[in-house]
Amino acid sequence: PDIIAPGTYIVAAVPINHAKYKNDVRYKAITGTSMATPHVAGVVALLKAIHPDWSPAMIQSAIMTTASTVDNTNHPIKDFDGKPATPFMMGAGHIQPNLAADPGLVYDLKMKDYLNFLCVHGRNDTENELSAGLIEKPFKCPKSYNLLNFNYPSITVPNLQKTVTVRRIVKNVGTPGLYKVNVIEPEGISLTVKPKTLLFNKVGEKKSFELRLKAKKVGVSKDYVFGKLVWSDGKHNVASPIVVKAV
Repeated sequence: PDIIAPGTYIVAAVPINHAKYKNDVRYKAITGTSMATPHVAGVVALLKAIHPDWSPAMIQSAIMTTASTVDNTNHPIKDFDGKPATPFMMGAGHIQPNLAADPGLVYDLKMKDYLNFLCVHGRNDTENELSAGLIEKPFKCPKSYNLLNFNYPSITVPNLQKTVTVRRIVKNVGTPGLYKVNVIEPEGISLTVKPKTLLFNKVGEKKSFELRLKAKKVGVSKDYVFGKLVWSDGKHNVASPIVVKAV
């Protein structure tokens, strides 16, 4: 998942003629993804109203990079079994709408990025044209495209062999400022970020950075390990989950 949101015991209206419920039942406390989804959709609508020039990817980035990984007791969010939740269970974390309205930096994606993504997954030119629906002529897939550089708010490396470099681009949607990086390394993986600071002088300015991942030793992990990358200017914390599996 990308995000989690309130979805446990949400009071929802029930059709009075629904066969599953008695006719006198008008409301029901329901739990699940279908209860969390409208919360996120509502937040997206509000963000679009505040920032009408933001792309869907920018809105998604704002929601993900400002999410919380701690619960209301200020402890790490747990999975259903009581163990600490990983990005596979909670994505970037629990949605925080007020912070998403002013994320500081965002990761953006254009139509070409999505088409390149489809190309990597074996979609041909005709299928790409149909899938996009917004392009006037067929899109020709590039000869090569590194999916690790897909400008997503999270970073996933499923088959790390020795070392790999991941590139990202962030766009300033807040005030000018200097952002410094902080990383939490996944177990057995070393992370190096270049540059370690990003200076933004105006709104809309873009900066790129590279994240170098290296397995500290061969066969360091038999399963996925998790970390985090955070850009901070003292006011905004732009966080990205890192998911790695070394081979």
